Amino acid sequence: MYIAIEGVIGVGKTTLARSLQPRFENAEVLLEVFEENPFLSDFYGDRVRYAFQTQIFFLLSRYRQQNHVIPQFLDPGRTLIADYTFFKDALFARINLRGDELEMYHRVHEALAEKIAMPDLTVYLSANIDTLMNRIAQRDRSYERTMERSYIAELVNAYDDFFSTIKTPHLVIDTNPLDFVRNRTHLDYIENRVREALAIRPYQPSLLDTD
Repeated sequence: MYIAIEGVIGVGKTTLARSLQPRFENAEVLLEVFEENPFLSDFYGDRVRYAFQTQIFFLLSRYRQQNHVIPQFLDPGRTLIADYTFFKDALFARINLRGDELEMYHRVHEALAEKIAMPDLTVYLSANIDTLMNRIAQRDRSYERTMERSYIAELVNAYDDFFSTIKTPHLVIDTNPLDFVRNRTHLDYIENRVREALAIRPYQPSLLDTD
């Protein structure tokens, strides 16, 4: 079983992946290795200048990681929970790249994507811009301190548009009213939604109250 968690920067993907791991039998976590990107800090300071280098590095790094790890967990009885998907890189590329750089990126992405397994379920954690900006500020990563609100707004629109049109199995969870770190009931709610979407018992179809 392969479960992927997606959403805009700061929404809580990694935290949720780690929180769900002990709740699923024989589960392992696959975390995005974003801090190894040597262009990331420069990118947030000058998006135009460093966008192509940043995107290509992420694309190749994510391909190498997923192509190596995911096939090991496609056997029955094993579960992989990832805090990102391979397709996310293309969403960022459409925002950050233009012209020949975007065309070149798409050629490379298309060739690599053919070899990447699709999740059995993608969980999209949605949130509004105010919620995301607050969560980004709370975690206080040095290279995110100059994060522009307009950039987050672009990402929110891109993610919302993507998940409103895709046909692959996915689950949308509004995280604005949720605090699955401090409120166990909220984490129970998300786990139940995931189990129900995948028909993994036990789950309760009536468990909808997150207060």
